[in-house]
Amino acid sequence: MSASRAPQPTLRTRLPEFPWDRLAPYQATAAAHPDGVVDLSVGTPVDPVPELVQQALIAAADSPGYPTVWGTPALREAIVGWGARRLGARGLTDRHALPVVGSKELVAWLPTHLGLGPGDKVAFPRLAYPTYEVGARLAGAEPVVYEDPTELDPEGVRLLWLNTPSNPTGRVLAKQDLVRIVAWAREHDILVVSDECYLELGWEAEPVSVLHPEVCQGSYEGLVSVHSLSKRSNLAGYRAAFLLGDETLLGDLLQIRKHGGMMIPATTQAAAVAALGDDKHVEEQRERYAARRTALRTALESYGFRIEHSEASLYLWATREESCWDTVDRLARLGILVAPGDFYGPAGERFVRVAFTATDERVAAAVARLT
Repeated sequence: MSASRAPQPTLRTRLPEFPWDRLAPYQATAAAHPDGVVDLSVGTPVDPVPELVQQALIAAADSPGYPTVWGTPALREAIVGWGARRLGARGLTDRHALPVVGSKELVAWLPTHLGLGPGDKVAFPRLAYPTYEVGARLAGAEPVVYEDPTELDPEGVRLLWLNTPSNPTGRVLAKQDLVRIVAWAREHDILVVSDECYLELGWEAEPVSVLHPEVCQGSYEGLVSVHSLSKRSNLAGYRAAFLLGDETLLGDLLQIRKHGGMMIPATTQAAAVAALGDDKHVEEQRERYAARRTALRTALESYGFRIEHSEASLYLWATREESCWDTVDRLARLGILVAPGDFYGPAGERFVRVAFTATDERVAAAVARLT
């Protein structure tokens, strides 16, 4: 009689509970407010897609053939040009660029695409976007959190996630910290992938890319930066993002993604070219967010909140020094929905994340209820 095999973990047991499902009762409470809900829980854009982007999408509507995974030459050129202009990255070619179908799918599947599995570790900040952990678990690798990555035991660490500006805290890693982290990772042959999707949304600090010449020391080896058009161009519905960095690694990922058919629609590629080539709409959107941020921060502080970090991104990281779920409940009774901090790790258990991506009218409603 053969020995019984130990039960293998199912996909359901390998993954954490989907956090947003836990918010449903509070959403119902907030929605019952006589003046309607003010949803500040998810950082989804609400402002119009820029007109020039819409026109580029329309012009590309007659696209009957399959798009390429690597993207059109125009898209690759636009990505490289943006990287040089906005990141200060030098010597980029189209082999340093790779479009992806929104940044979340990249975060979730990168460990799998890298061939990571049991015995490998994926490290990410102790307060972090939950999909970093999900990606590690999907691959069967071990998720590891850090306060300072250079204090990690490097044994087994294959992938190091940075997130600057941070979601949820809005914290920005200083250039000298990036220099130190990159040097440490290279010493231990650890791939650094820096999630920089909020890089153009600095308020009290100027975010710096891991590809900045003073950080990478003139070489992109072992470094990848992740960028998205969702926030800076209101294109969350288009699923347009891209990678810049180590050309050998991106070449390997390109081959994997070709086999998987992971391609951005041709219409979205055309729209992305238009978005990356125009800085004016980004500045206009920044002005909208800056006004909403100031109004909400003032109102939250008057209500007794303390704001921590929040020097960049689309969020205020706020606390009343109580359980995050007590705060969520308190605000839901005012018709305001926010995200509990423990969605992003146990270290957030006394904070809430407040997005300022609602319309001006809804932000004004939240301010009135708080003050």
